[in-house]
Amino acid sequence: MAEKHVDSVMQTEFPTLRLHTPIREAVALFVNSGWAAVPVVDDKGALVGIMSQKDCFRSALNASYYRQWSGTVAEHYSRAVDTLNVETDLVTAAEAFIDKPFRAYPVTRHGLLVGMLNREDLLKAFLEFG
Repeated sequence: MAEKHVDSVMQTEFPTLRLHTPIREAVALFVNSGWAAVPVVDDKGALVGIMSQKDCFRSALNASYYRQWSGTVAEHYSRAVDTLNVETDLVTAAEAFIDKPFRAYPVTRHGLLVGMLNREDLLKAFLEFG
């Protein structure tokens, strides 16, 4: 497994969010897509952060209380984002999932966003290879 790299199991088609996306639209994306975390990109597609389902709960609670949604992704996303490089081996990636509570990692090549790795993707790989 150590000879296999993240790029062999990562998702190359995935949703992204922009800073100006309304928070209600972001919540709908999570609900409809099943993704646990989605990269936040700028207008040029560069990774600027990540938003998780958990990041949406404050807005959802406020919306249920006030009966209206307000705000954008820019007000709720995490600017600090841990990434994995495409050349990260699968054992190291699994250790990253063990060490951190993240359900997904953005995957980069030369600093550019090229994929997403979910826990499920990696567990599936371990089942197939083992």
